Amino acid sequence: MIQVDAALQCRDLLPALARMWEVSARCLKLLESEWSPEKGSPVFTVGGKYTSQGWTEWTQGFQFGSSLLQYDATGAVEFLDSGRKRTWELMPPHVSHTGVHDHGFNNISTYGTLRRLLLEGRLPENSAELALYDLALKVSGAVQAARWSPTYDGGGYIYSFNGPHSLFADTIRSLRSLALAHLLGQRLMSENDQPVNLLERLLQHARATCEFNVYYGEERDLYDLPGRVAHESIFNTNDGRYRCPNSQQGYSPFTTWTRGAAWIITGLAEQLEFLAYVPDAELKPSGGRQEIEGWMLKAARAASDYFISASPADGIPYWDTGAPGLVHLGDYQNRPADPFNQYEPVDSSAAAIAAQGLIRLGNFLNRRGDSGDRYFQCGLTILKTLLSDPYLNNNPAHAGLLLHSIYHRPRNWDYLPAGAGIPYGEACMWGDYHLRELALLVQRIARNEPYYTFFGPSSVLNG
Repeated sequence: MIQVDAALQCRDLLPALARMWEVSARCLKLLESEWSPEKGSPVFTVGGKYTSQGWTEWTQGFQFGSSLLQYDATGAVEFLDSGRKRTWELMPPHVSHTGVHDHGFNNISTYGTLRRLLLEGRLPENSAELALYDLALKVSGAVQAARWSPTYDGGGYIYSFNGPHSLFADTIRSLRSLALAHLLGQRLMSENDQPVNLLERLLQHARATCEFNVYYGEERDLYDLPGRVAHESIFNTNDGRYRCPNSQQGYSPFTTWTRGAAWIITGLAEQLEFLAYVPDAELKPSGGRQEIEGWMLKAARAASDYFISASPADGIPYWDTGAPGLVHLGDYQNRPADPFNQYEPVDSSAAAIAAQGLIRLGNFLNRRGDSGDRYFQCGLTILKTLLSDPYLNNNPAHAGLLLHSIYHRPRNWDYLPAGAGIPYGEACMWGDYHLRELALLVQRIARNEPYYTFFGPSSVLNG
């Protein structure tokens, strides 16, 4: 279980954050010097150099979005210029990509960040540039929402690249694309010019995820542990009924792939923040604010509590809570994680993703008068670990920022150092990006700057 540092404050981490941004700048420059578009999107490192891995194109937005976050945090204009130029040149195909469920990863990290920086006054006012970003985000949200499979009860979900039968845990964070498109007034136009409400689709997908991908200890099956998460839910597309859990990247359907849990924690926390700015009238058709927040918080709390209890003391989880080699590690949950062991790898990217969600969930609960300090402090505790050895890269020749992440353990895609029993020492695009996003969130809180959200400054929404 994570040993939470209850006394840790955001401002205590400012020196470590400053060092991280220095390392981040070095890594971004090294990646830019070694990478070319012809190689495909960079996915993870092999021997310290970023390489591509064909599956789906879901990481390019993290690459350019990282440069934009670097500018946001440090004001270094070279990273703004690089991120904006690459977005304009290489991201348009992602806006209308009909074959993936990852629009919230690719397009919010790029077009969404540029839009936010404009609205926050971090870029010179430019109505034409803002209109370009708005249009890209409108199209992206509608295209994402069109990947729709109805369920028997009148709901539905955005199906994964596996096909219409498949609901991935990951997609809850890509709901950001629907959220921003709805905020901008977009609708999906369907057959016979029938308009589709993007907010309604967002909520239906989120509800399906909470119902079928998160467990609550309610005797759903023999392995129904409260807060356990299934990576994938399988449906019968003939009648829209749920069939069974599954896992693409975890050890089994009945264990928790920790990055899947992290996606759910952060995806739900962000949507709770977003919905706070949605008028009550727009939420009534989907059950009303109280009901929606009820089932979202139930799932977010359950997944967070399980993640906290199943992780080692320093907050860095092993890649799957049921990984078979964990039995050889003894009482691993009551000591810091060991990324160099011989049996099972840790996944620092899952820690970086989950930490942001825990901080946002704690902040949301505190703002509404509930007790969220445990979640908030847990997120800070994880960040403190990630900002230190052996997780923050200190090798100038290594292009990764956050070390000891895992991509696809079952397919054996991750680089295995000579003589090692497990993969370790490498980085991935989503891990690096989410550490930067987490760092920006905490840095803004520590400096009493505007709270960082994907949908822009609250003053803009309220105005």
